[in-house]
Amino acid sequence: MEKNLSKYQKRLRNSFLNPFSFSLFFLFNVPMGWFSGMKLKHLDTKKAISKVPFKFFYRWQNKNPFKSIYFAVQCMGAELSSASMVALAVEGQKPSFAYIVTKMRSQYFKKATGTTTFTCNDGDKIFNAVDKALKTKEGMEIEAKTTGTLDDGTIVSEFYFTWSIKQRKK
Repeated sequence: MEKNLSKYQKRLRNSFLNPFSFSLFFLFNVPMGWFSGMKLKHLDTKKAISKVPFKFFYRWQNKNPFKSIYFAVQCMGAELSSASMVALAVEGQKPSFAYIVTKMRSQYFKKATGTTTFTCNDGDKIFNAVDKALKTKEGMEIEAKTTGTLDDGTIVSEFYFTWSIKQRKK
């Protein structure tokens, strides 16, 4: 059963999924993310999906000398999939939350030689941690896993982001 979103969360989700507003947000707030061309394709309380394009001439800035997507660009795309879900979970909460990545680890299995899709399926874990933080008034740490795949389903990388969330004082 999917958790109901508040009006604030729905507005944030719609803004993130709108290509124009997402692009503007990234242009002014995360210019390297905007420059890479990454996009958020899906966002709900269960999962988030982001994509990093790779076309030899069109997205030359995403590649490394080995003709694959540079690992740091993969990291940006992977973080977007977990960060968007954390942002969605804390949106509109009173008092508001601060959140930041405190740890990150990754594994690379194959060269990312095409557009790479990053999927984070840890929405339940993230939303439950925010609910617990609301009840206990204590900070929480959540580890969210994101898997990077090529269009044919080949797994190229896995990322584990540890998010620290803490409610701000009134």
